[in-house]
Amino acid sequence: MPSNDASAIEQEGPDQAYRSRLKQGIFALPKCKSCNELHFFPRVVCPHCGEFELEWQTVSGKGEVYSTTTIRRKPERGGNYNVCLVTLEEGPRMMSRVEGVDSELVEIGDQVIASINNDDDEPFVVFTPNKEG
Repeated sequence: MPSNDASAIEQEGPDQAYRSRLKQGIFALPKCKSCNELHFFPRVVCPHCGEFELEWQTVSGKGEVYSTTTIRRKPERGGNYNVCLVTLEEGPRMMSRVEGVDSELVEIGDQVIASINNDDDEPFVVFTPNKEG
């Protein structure tokens, strides 16, 4: 089980440390110990202040759709799907998709909640409409 400090980043690399947590069902992002900012995508240097001392912090998964588009595909190829940028409650913005709603009904400002999809070889974060928010 990966630790919650920067040593996991140094041993595994930031991307692998992120994916290892997702495989365990944990949605966590690197947080700078100097400026206290979270960032996505995981990397070894804080993009806000340039410091190297990072730790992993579990995030709420709550967010808001910042930008959205529909990728159109023929039904036999799986049909249309949504691609969006979501601003997490904690600040970072990430690209993903909103599931559980028609791709054309996703709108900027929609409140969403993250879940981890482990159906494929590598886990990834997707969002669904947040009925509470």
